[in-house]
Amino acid sequence: MSQSNEGDTADFGFRSVPREEKSSLVREVFDSVAGKYDIMNDLMSLGIHRLWKREFLSALDPRPHYKLLDLAAGTGDITFGWLKRGGGPVVMSDINDSMLNVGRDRATANGYLGDIELLVADAENLPLPDGHFDRVSMAFGLRNCTNKQKVIEEAFRLLSPGGRFLVLEFSKLQIAGLEKLYDAWSFQALPKIGGVIAKDSDSYQYLAESIRMFPPQEELKRMFEAAGFERVSVRNLSGGIAAIHAGWKL
Repeated sequence: MSQSNEGDTADFGFRSVPREEKSSLVREVFDSVAGKYDIMNDLMSLGIHRLWKREFLSALDPRPHYKLLDLAAGTGDITFGWLKRGGGPVVMSDINDSMLNVGRDRATANGYLGDIELLVADAENLPLPDGHFDRVSMAFGLRNCTNKQKVIEEAFRLLSPGGRFLVLEFSKLQIAGLEKLYDAWSFQALPKIGGVIAKDSDSYQYLAESIRMFPPQEELKRMFEAAGFERVSVRNLSGGIAAIHAGWKL
């Protein structure tokens, strides 16, 4: 189930809200959960997000001469994984300064700040030059954006020819018969866990709903192609609970 980026409203979970209000509502969610975000990711995915991110980093193919733009970088998992694997300099960008502050503190603690430029900006409109990056990544952030197509088009603009955009995101479950179990985990367990760990059940209710509103695999693939990407691929992870979409700027 997904909702068009057209019109005067946007999805905020299962609610429709005025388009101009969505980014501030999403910011409130991540302001609330920033301090417990990494712990909650482990609980939400039973730790499997770490394996997904490992696969995502392998697909990014870090190299010393590649420049990475890490969108929705949050607390820095992809940025730090890229650098640990020998990747080149990173612009670590997020619309939410609370999340980016956690990432900055982690970068400082791990001695990475010299390799990272921090940028608080909206992924739909980035103050960066055309064709500047070899890779653009976005892990678990695209579903929170108001105009997802615009984000994909921005990634295309910012990549150099031969560059690649990769998105790791929750997607549509592909295993018949597991829907009831998955829904029970998403809509009953997660908000309760969020209430206990992060003292915020509403934000985790939104996060569960936002997954269901995100375009399924084939629709997102078409969005990549509409932005100009070629050789677009989709790789399902854990039966489609998450997926890696990747496209080349050729």
